[in-house]
Amino acid sequence: MSQVNTLNAVQRFLFKELNIRGQHIQLQQSWQKMIEERHYPPAIIKLLGELTAMSVLMANGMKHEGRITLQVQGSGPITLLVVDVTHDLKIRGVAKTNQAITTETTLDELLGDGQILMTLENTQTQHHFQSYVPREGDTVAEAFETFLSQSEQLPSKIWLAADETSLGGVMIQKMPETDGHDEDGWDRILQLTTTVKDEELTTLPAEELLHRLFHEEVLELFTAEEVAYECPKDEERVTNMLKSLGEAEVRHILEEQGEIVIHNEMCNFHMRFNKEDIDALFAEEKPTVQ
Repeated sequence: MSQVNTLNAVQRFLFKELNIRGQHIQLQQSWQKMIEERHYPPAIIKLLGELTAMSVLMANGMKHEGRITLQVQGSGPITLLVVDVTHDLKIRGVAKTNQAITTETTLDELLGDGQILMTLENTQTQHHFQSYVPREGDTVAEAFETFLSQSEQLPSKIWLAADETSLGGVMIQKMPETDGHDEDGWDRILQLTTTVKDEELTTLPAEELLHRLFHEEVLELFTAEEVAYECPKDEERVTNMLKSLGEAEVRHILEEQGEIVIHNEMCNFHMRFNKEDIDALFAEEKPTVQ
């Protein structure tokens, strides 16, 4: 069994004497691959990173095969933002803007009236569940605190941070029996976690950070789950799309442009087709003469 890279992982933990559960996430290489050659400004990196962290925290422990997708279509500088996480914690995502973003801006300024739509897909039953995440508060963390506290009926607190090299986060949730274990326990853990700094979230692995915050508490750490960036170059899908346009239309585009260039924005790759490529593509379509 291969060892999990804790710098690209999400890990559950439990305060055993308080019945408070939590998760820690830190991604480095997988996050860097996701934004590689995207040239996003810091404000977009922060927002995309925080939404990626939240997607993984919610996808961790899914009971079925599928995926969680967070999507925002806004009227602000960010027109589209999508993060996709599968049940086995494969991530991908993209952000699109309609103007240069040169300074730090608030969530409202970045997204305008854009709403955060969460889609939960069960690939076994082909069932989709969609829900809007209320845009309450000034941060991604505050929005999801409200959403999770309402949807799971469990008070939730979240701390998130992201830069160009790493993203990190901690989430804690109060269980129904928490006050019965220690009526001051939740407030104590909350106060301790509030001391966490962004730099600690993005640089410290789970064991070190949790020990620093909660060294006087009885804490159980569960097995870390590795998170990987995966956005395969699906050439067959692209060629099928060209075939669906029809040979006449494709050759017309080729004549106008000299070559056909397909850009996959989600995975950030280009596929180029010249005349020889198109000849070969549609030669496959023609029946063989007997």
